[in-house]
Amino acid sequence: MSLNYDLVILGGGTGGYVTAVRASQMGLKTAIVEKGKLGGTCLHKGCIPTKALLKSASVFQQVKEANEYGIETTSPVFQIEKAMSRKSKVVDSLHAGVEHLVDNHQIDVYQGYGRILGPSIFSPMAGSISVEYDDEKENDILVPKNVIIATGSAPSVLPDMEVDHDNIVTSDDLVEMTELPKSIIIIGGGVIGIEWASFLHDVGVEVTILEAQEHILPAFDKDIIKTLKRKLTKKGISIIEQATIDLESITKENDMKLTYEKNNEKHQVSAEKLLLSVGRKANTQNIGLDNTEIKRVKKGFIEVNQHFQTKESHIYAIGDVNGGRQLAHVATYEGKKAVEHIAGIVSSNLSDNEIPSCVYGNPEIAMIGLTETEAKEQGFRYRTAKTSFKAIGKAHVDGETDGFSKIIIDEKTEDILGVHMIGEKVTELIGQVSTAKYFDSSALELSEVIYPHPSLSEIIGEVAMAADGRKIHG
Repeated sequence: MSLNYDLVILGGGTGGYVTAVRASQMGLKTAIVEKGKLGGTCLHKGCIPTKALLKSASVFQQVKEANEYGIETTSPVFQIEKAMSRKSKVVDSLHAGVEHLVDNHQIDVYQGYGRILGPSIFSPMAGSISVEYDDEKENDILVPKNVIIATGSAPSVLPDMEVDHDNIVTSDDLVEMTELPKSIIIIGGGVIGIEWASFLHDVGVEVTILEAQEHILPAFDKDIIKTLKRKLTKKGISIIEQATIDLESITKENDMKLTYEKNNEKHQVSAEKLLLSVGRKANTQNIGLDNTEIKRVKKGFIEVNQHFQTKESHIYAIGDVNGGRQLAHVATYEGKKAVEHIAGIVSSNLSDNEIPSCVYGNPEIAMIGLTETEAKEQGFRYRTAKTSFKAIGKAHVDGETDGFSKIIIDEKTEDILGVHMIGEKVTELIGQVSTAKYFDSSALELSEVIYPHPSLSEIIGEVAMAADGRKIHG
């Protein structure tokens, strides 16, 4: 059957369904093609389930420390089955909400595998979508005026390494685990690796992180990395950087064993499980790109312009699949901008420097803008200031004073180049800084805002005052 639409979106993840809602609001007849559940990786395998598990780990740690707050308890026991059950309830609730949202906006959803067709009897241009189903149901052919590819990404694997989903696992496997391993080696010290290291350690698993680059979290500010490494090491997590892994050495006996090289010396480590956390790859296989003029770049990501158009101007690509910042909030932003471009609405685009990034482990990390290294490399004349959470009353009340905020200021324009935070609830605080960054605020303007007392948000005003030479606390 052939059906006509203004817009068809391949992929119903966070970027896909939000884009569909925005398109519907603008009067576009819209359909989503999704082979799995609406909400995609973020809702079912990534952002939401991992944060739900991190919350369980946080509560476990709080109960263990309850005596410090005047509360006597028996020794707590972490039960992974109950934590997973709670995680599933959170995911199911949000999934039902997404389905209701899509239904309310009269968006058609095709539960199948979408493949882009080349020029055919359905359309003289590439872009018709063949929807293939698992059962014997005949394919549907969708004929849209525009297409948005929002197929996301999947965990990358190392060459010639077989993921058996038992001994060698990815993050997708861990969100469904039924029992905790006694120990784990995490290959990769990026955001995903650090979050899993935090969760697993805090619930009693022995954790070793192997990172090939000079530092874990290589995209983050050097002062943040230094503090994070100190805190994770103090907790008992083993962090080994600049480690070259001998893939042929990986064996399974009683435990997983592997050999790595560092400073021309070989070392062996072992653990019950091995987690691969070495980035993500674009989900572009078998979606019909070969039937189009669409160009792919390194690792299969789709090339797009500033409006997220591909080489086929009526076909757009948003989110992880286009090789940009692999963040759910980036996918939703790009989707809304793509739809506005389709509708002829002219609006400004945010730069990478206006996109916040967060790590939701223990401790939390949040940043926006340039790191100090990037500011130096780009030739800025800048100054920095830091304020410790020890200067913030609410941090003392909460019992979490080990962290800081760092601000980087352009000495020529007084604009904020970057803000970097580590400590309790900083992933909530960074939103205020995002607003300031959007309006090109200066440290002076950020310091003149009235922050409620006592609150953790006071650290934003304090670090801004410090950058402006008016430091009061800390």
